Amino acid sequence: MSTPAFPEFPDGFFFGAATASYQIEGAYDEGGRGPSIWDTYCREPGRVAGGATGDIACDHYHRYREDVALLRGLGVDSYRFSVAWPRIQPDGTGPANTAGLDFYDRLVDELLASGISPATTLYHWDLPQALEDRGGWRVRETAERFADYAGLVVERLGDRVGRWITLNEPFCSAFVGYAAGSHAPGAREGRGALAAAHHLLVGHGLAVRALREAGAQEVGITLNPDRLLAATPGSPADLAAVRRAETLHNEVWLDPLFAGRYPQHEAETWGEPANGSSRLDSAYGLDSSYDLDDSFRLDTSYRLDGDLELIAAPLDFVGINYYRPITIADAPHRDPDPATRTAVDIRVTETWRDDVRHTTMGWPVVPHTFTDLLVDLTERYPELPPLVITENGSAEADTVTDDRRVHDTDRIEYLRSHLEALSAALRAGVDVRGYYVWSLLDNFEWARGYGQRFGIVRVDYDTQERIPKDSYRWFRDLIATHRARTTTADKDHR
Repeated sequence: MSTPAFPEFPDGFFFGAATASYQIEGAYDEGGRGPSIWDTYCREPGRVAGGATGDIACDHYHRYREDVALLRGLGVDSYRFSVAWPRIQPDGTGPANTAGLDFYDRLVDELLASGISPATTLYHWDLPQALEDRGGWRVRETAERFADYAGLVVERLGDRVGRWITLNEPFCSAFVGYAAGSHAPGAREGRGALAAAHHLLVGHGLAVRALREAGAQEVGITLNPDRLLAATPGSPADLAAVRRAETLHNEVWLDPLFAGRYPQHEAETWGEPANGSSRLDSAYGLDSSYDLDDSFRLDTSYRLDGDLELIAAPLDFVGINYYRPITIADAPHRDPDPATRTAVDIRVTETWRDDVRHTTMGWPVVPHTFTDLLVDLTERYPELPPLVITENGSAEADTVTDDRRVHDTDRIEYLRSHLEALSAALRAGVDVRGYYVWSLLDNFEWARGYGQRFGIVRVDYDTQERIPKDSYRWFRDLIATHRARTTTADKDHR
């Protein structure tokens, strides 16, 4: 029996493409939009490769009809886009900016006219700068304002948008933005980052409530759980490092959302008892006979009664973003001064595999870890709702030929192998309902500027010309084949 040309998926499985507002929209000062933390971050020297900004990006704000036409040609069932909070509330508070909502109104109508179901992400990292100036995600007020903003957006778009995502990758918002400092707002903190992580989840819970009250059909959150592997599988030190990394990367989000608890190993991860013991008193800290170093006393006063119940409100799906596994090794603290250690300085380091291909991001391509992660998640969290793959793709060294083609065979192989891995997860019993490729367009890749290209459509940033790559055509044919096969199977069944 020959191997099928494309991975196979069940009837009802949907395909889509994804983007994010700051990465593609541009028009940073049009239509009443206020500044975001990424506008500020990009203007700080040395923060972003090449001094790049999202001021113009892919000019999607003006070219959205052209981009929807590309989606229509691709044949996708759904398009996942994010709303820029500063377009809706320039200062993060108050009534909606009508011009901002009008843009998304036009986009949604264009999608529906093309037979494409819109999926809206409310927060893909572009916090209004005015809220950051008042403490950002470190403070509960931002979570409360996020719920207000969610209410404004669903009030305008809820009659036509069926799928809602509260947050995209809160790990990056909290720990890359407030601890590592390599994303906006560029902070390097300990407790502040942990408070940000909690308030992001509180904001999610409050937004879910607002969406439900407005009658939203499908409500979820997008996480980027990592498949973490020990650099030396038999090493107790590396295995302990993986244990700490699991808390940081995965359990901070998954445990409150789907197990109704705070991470069980948070004290071991963020504050080691001076005597070396790891005995926990409760999820809020350690027994009084144990002392933590000065960097993390696990002051969790930002957690209030009722927060866990709010965060763990039932969801219709959870979005999963996945790109590569991470290999973890034990390491000394990067900062020898306990008083200035950040929330990501937990005595771990990432090591690089040299036995597999890497994308231009430096990420190893190991497709079976995608299957492993999805199976593991469903086994560890029995209350996990159905999954939707909200991002998966690769950055590659694309070149344009003389006849204006991009033969991105590495990206096609990446997508094919990861979709095979996803199909294997379904066969193993994982409930996955759909898949969004990342990304429709080449775009602003955050602190890496415009040097990394994830799109299945190439964007010439000088002319804004869109060039569908070979991967665009491959994905289009995959969708068409899936649709034809499942339609035929349905007819045969009848």
